Amino acid sequence: MSDISDAALAATLRRYMTVAAAKQVVAAGNLANVSTPGFKARELDFSATLDQKVQGHVLKVTHPGHQQAGGASSALATTEVRGLDARRDGNTVHTDRELLAMTRAAGEFARAQTALAAKFRLVRYAINEGR
Repeated sequence: MSDISDAALAATLRRYMTVAAAKQVVAAGNLANVSTPGFKARELDFSATLDQKVQGHVLKVTHPGHQQAGGASSALATTEVRGLDARRDGNTVHTDRELLAMTRAAGEFARAQTALAAKFRLVRYAINEGR
């Protein structure tokens, strides 16, 4: 018997899917700015995102100008990608890199979705066998 509850497993898969979707959003934002001079490619800040998810979106307000959850400060935590070559216009977005990031994130999302669907199938099977 597993020590992990069904609710904890579902919550973990939900968070995993949320982070995968956030990665896709960041990569899509980079692609949208592929022609913007001086734009620096961004990536999801895993540590900050993990902290947000673990703390249940409870934000620490350390300055009177900070907003509560649901405001602008709940935006994705991103950092500039270091080590990328810049083009003449200063832009560091590489289309191939962003497409690969989107593909990886889609795979992560699909794996979590498959696991969650399997869990729901088991629950449905248990309910139907009880009749």
